[in-house]
Amino acid sequence: MVDLVLRSRRVVTPAGVAPAAVSISGEKIVAIGPYDAPIEAASQVDLGDLALLPGLVDTHVHVNEPGRTEWEGFATATRAAAAGGVTTIIDMPLNSLPPTVSVDALKIKQKAATGQIRVDVGFWGGAIPGNSGDLPGLHEAGVFGFKSFLADSGVPEFPPVSAEELATALEAVDALFVVHAEDPGHLHDAASSAAYADFLASRPAEAEHAAIATAIAAARASGRRVHILHLSAAGALPLIAAAKADGVRVTAETCPHYLTLDAGTIPDGATEFKCCPPIRDSANADQLWQALADGLITCVVSDHSPCTPELKRQDTGDFAAAWGGIASVQLGLPVIWTAARDRGYGLADVVDWMARRPADLVGLSAKGRIEVGADADLVAFDPDATFTVDPHQLHHKNPVTPYAGKVLHGVVRTTWLRGSSENSGRFLTRED
Repeated sequence: MVDLVLRSRRVVTPAGVAPAAVSISGEKIVAIGPYDAPIEAASQVDLGDLALLPGLVDTHVHVNEPGRTEWEGFATATRAAAAGGVTTIIDMPLNSLPPTVSVDALKIKQKAATGQIRVDVGFWGGAIPGNSGDLPGLHEAGVFGFKSFLADSGVPEFPPVSAEELATALEAVDALFVVHAEDPGHLHDAASSAAYADFLASRPAEAEHAAIATAIAAARASGRRVHILHLSAAGALPLIAAAKADGVRVTAETCPHYLTLDAGTIPDGATEFKCCPPIRDSANADQLWQALADGLITCVVSDHSPCTPELKRQDTGDFAAAWGGIASVQLGLPVIWTAARDRGYGLADVVDWMARRPADLVGLSAKGRIEVGADADLVAFDPDATFTVDPHQLHHKNPVTPYAGKVLHGVVRTTWLRGSSENSGRFLTRED
């Protein structure tokens, strides 16, 4: 007898979408059989035409606790993740206080998260000027790799690295390095303005091109793995393609907002759309979609980076003064599914981009897939249902989102974490 059987006429596995019965015991998927197969089980759920997806893996989430818990926290962020079909997150080393740049800081963050998490949580370490000696110990403690900024991060306790400092960090430990790639030499101070076009002009595509070239050069020289975070500028794609063709270990991700929002339609004063790098135009987004379909862009992750409404300067609409970040961990699946279905992609594509590939990026081979031996992280998803985004109905801490009022396709009905709908999360380490 197994613990639980989930039946669906639309189970999304690595082999495609088909009717199936998924058997679960001891938190693992133990069998996948015909939809109507007789199976002895303690509990059975027939989802009918609801799709059964693997839980999504979001490797780019800013939880901000401790230190800036009024922006977000583990309880609210992981509740929002579970509601959005995300069963694993990897937390960024900023904007918490202290940032995760030492083993002691990692322990402080884990202590703050204890007893609060509703999904499984892993951690990135941070590589900043002067902490290269801390990186081996952090890696041994189980962080999934190290994040660096090549431009100002927005918080003083997490300063950017130079090209030389990035090279030093890569030499310090054989790990995955994830890079915020904007070159400060190509950024301009934005004047106080409510016009989105003024903010966009202050962060041109050339800033991404130059920084990505720097990151690729570091990866080429060191032989280390480098991953480009939140790629916005499609013009940098040929740089990445050429480097990969040369055997450089470089990958890239993008985010729902870069794929679905259009700079040309952002209203003046709508600071909920501010993020760095910025949202660009629809022609740019078309190129990102093509790179995603071609596999040049590895995955789609949220870059969930919330703050309080006051820091978004919603009172003045001043893009220069507003915090840059978009809160979307709960909405990524329906946002991408709504756009993907209109472009002719299927659920298997979305699962590949948002579950399997992010899991593979960080080496979590038991996550992000429905197959025997994988963790029973599963999502009952109604791809045909629609809803209108109400910021006050979302579970993240502050009701600010650029998707407010949008009608989206796809509703998460139930999320199971390791076979349980109670959603009690665990800490993950690189060894997992």
